[in-house]
Amino acid sequence: MNKNNYVAILAGGIGSRFWPKSRTPFPKQFLDILNTGKTLIQSTYDRYAAFIPEENIYIVTSVEYTGIVQRQLPNVKSENILSEPSRKNTAPCIAYISFKLLQKDSEASLIVAPSDHLVLDSASFETCGFAGA
Repeated sequence: MNKNNYVAILAGGIGSRFWPKSRTPFPKQFLDILNTGKTLIQSTYDRYAAFIPEENIYIVTSVEYTGIVQRQLPNVKSENILSEPSRKNTAPCIAYISFKLLQKDSEASLIVAPSDHLVLDSASFETCGFAGA
């Protein structure tokens, strides 16, 4: 694992396209939609933890979801959960984590990942991107 590789998992959306299962107080990224025993954000975290150092995994979320993130991902340090005071969509999230990482590691390489993607073939997924780095 390369110590300069990072991932930012974006988990601030309200999940409105998956209504009525997904609701603003508890959106789809925090649901076990597939009955696997893991929520979408837990599956996303585990997928990246296979090839990104755990201390280099950040969750960018809305301040209202910070508690849910902490409960569902208890191994993530609080300083790795970046809570936005209000939703500003994807570009500001990426700018926010990019600024934070530049201050920490000028050699950082960043993957920006939605918290709600379905990836069934983890082995093939790991061969892409940073996996070989």
